Amino acid sequence: MIANPGNQPEVRIGFYVCHCGHNIAGVVDCPAVAAYVAGLPGVVLSRDYKYMCSDPGQELLQQDVREHRLNRVIVASCSPLLHEHTFRQATAAAGLNPFLCHMVNLREHAAWVHTDRHAATEKAKALARAAVRRVTWHRALEVKRAPIHPQVLIVGGGIAGIHAALVLAEAGKEVFLVEREPSIGGHMARFDKTFPTLDCAACILTPKMSAVGTHPRITLWTYSEVTKVEGYVGNFTVTVTRKPRYVHEDRCTGCQECVAHCVYKEAKFRDEFNEGLGKRKPIYIPFPQATPQVTLIDPLVCLNFKKGVLTNRCKQTCVEACGDRQAIDFQQQEEYLQIKVGTILVTTGFQTFDVRRMPQYGYGTFPNVYTALEVERLVNASGPTGGEVLLRDGRRPGAIGIVHCVGSRDKKTNRWCSRVCCMYSLKLAHLLKEHSGAEVYNFYIDLRTPGKGYEEFYDKLNTEGVHFIRGRVGEVTDWAVTPEEEGKLVIRVEDTLAGFVRRIPVDMVVLSTGLEPRHDAQAVRRMFNMSCGTEGFFLERHPKLAPVSTFTDGVFIAGCCQGPRDIPDTVAQAGAAAAEALALIDRGYVEQEPNTAHVLDDCSGCKSCLPLCPYAAITIDPVSRKAVINEALCKGCGTCVASCPSGSIGQHLFEDDELLNEIAGVLAE
Repeated sequence: MIANPGNQPEVRIGFYVCHCGHNIAGVVDCPAVAAYVAGLPGVVLSRDYKYMCSDPGQELLQQDVREHRLNRVIVASCSPLLHEHTFRQATAAAGLNPFLCHMVNLREHAAWVHTDRHAATEKAKALARAAVRRVTWHRALEVKRAPIHPQVLIVGGGIAGIHAALVLAEAGKEVFLVEREPSIGGHMARFDKTFPTLDCAACILTPKMSAVGTHPRITLWTYSEVTKVEGYVGNFTVTVTRKPRYVHEDRCTGCQECVAHCVYKEAKFRDEFNEGLGKRKPIYIPFPQATPQVTLIDPLVCLNFKKGVLTNRCKQTCVEACGDRQAIDFQQQEEYLQIKVGTILVTTGFQTFDVRRMPQYGYGTFPNVYTALEVERLVNASGPTGGEVLLRDGRRPGAIGIVHCVGSRDKKTNRWCSRVCCMYSLKLAHLLKEHSGAEVYNFYIDLRTPGKGYEEFYDKLNTEGVHFIRGRVGEVTDWAVTPEEEGKLVIRVEDTLAGFVRRIPVDMVVLSTGLEPRHDAQAVRRMFNMSCGTEGFFLERHPKLAPVSTFTDGVFIAGCCQGPRDIPDTVAQAGAAAAEALALIDRGYVEQEPNTAHVLDDCSGCKSCLPLCPYAAITIDPVSRKAVINEALCKGCGTCVASCPSGSIGQHLFEDDELLNEIAGVLAE
């Protein structure tokens, strides 16, 4: 064993091995490990205990520190990610510096990866021996505190962002809500009804949208995007780019006189809000309940522009119609705003599956094949047909087929279940039957209705005469085999309950599309320094214990950007994220882990560490020309330590003597 560090009192180590129920004790002989460690140099106490993380276990540790004058503590149990903070707190409560406590991960590193009890026990002894040698060289470190800005940034103005903004604003916090679309509301604003209660989506959502627009503590920036994020928890500097509406928000009253007097007498351009089923003019308000109630001009189709470049070709009747308000400004440019916030909530939502990736269903080939979101607009009273279910040729459908799981639960597209598709398919079946009186067929793999009132809603559909056919649809075709199929779309499906292939002629096909991560999710992930799962959704810190936190302190997630979920779950998660941000702000400060990198005196200023730091925590001092590390930005990743060609950077809690002794302990007999 390498000699005891100088100028330190006698090392007195207390060692505790946790049974963790059967998680560890089922494979590792915990009493044997404790007995082995008791004979190692520096160890004055060695115990095994069933649950060290329990209150009695922590109290035992604290009592031993006091009675046996322990100045080092080792807990061999489960993942440090889960319980390192717990045991550091217990150590501190006993009067010992918390960073003189060290954990050994016997659960993941020994018990869960081995079946041979003897071999797993021997490995546990080696890991414990390494920890004993390492902890001898631990230094007392100090947690530093930094003040936190009380402002909050919320990125995304769907129902998650709206709810989180209102929760925080009502708690007295200043909120910046940034939405890339011209209005807040997200996907929910396009829905007609919500399952299972069939509440009007607009009736639920519009009051919350209006509350956001008028709240004195919420700064709402629509048609805007976050383009740069710098800093750290409690002290983020964020750049927001505001795209030009060519209409001043503070002057426009939403009277829409400009829309009525546009030189285009008829709407002729694709209406994005109505999924292209309706038309709009170059100057427009996205939908009647839009917040803010401010028009905007599309420079790609406005006569005053040519491909987005101002040419002043139009008679500008819209300017004349606006009158003295002078809200329209064709010279408007992008604005770049910089704000400082303490916490960030990412609620950027989802996108629906592109059904063109499954050409066998005929979307884009047959005009009467629709996506579920298009049907939401068809049955909506404010939609392009005023709520009447009409085919593209103006006919009423006599039979409608709804195909479930399009882009979900499929190895060729997405493996995951999108959670909401079964229920919104049942909702659309009810609405389509109510609006058109047509025969409605649901083609499903499995019906998943696990929420409150969901199964009862399914039972209700069974009493309404909706047909359910279990089987994955093979194709949608217009090839007729019988006279009944002439002029119809034919859904070919294997009915797995009846045991044969069926051909169902219908007038209209509705594809229940799944939910996917947004196309720019990776760019957003990099901007906020978050992680993504294998599916592409943003990854939480812990799926059970920290479901709205990310691995970047101060950045939280909520809603469908984390994974598919329905409206109640989205709202609940948005409230949880707001509560986490609120707790952080109200504390008034943030504690910074001391396991940061530090520059030694022999730094040559070669700058090789600067481009490698993922947190931009390293700068060069202009006077000494040596590297300087901002401890508030440093996250202790160790990249600079490993890459320094002269070994001039060290890291607290991972110093060379600590690591070398740990390696020696593993290799020792």
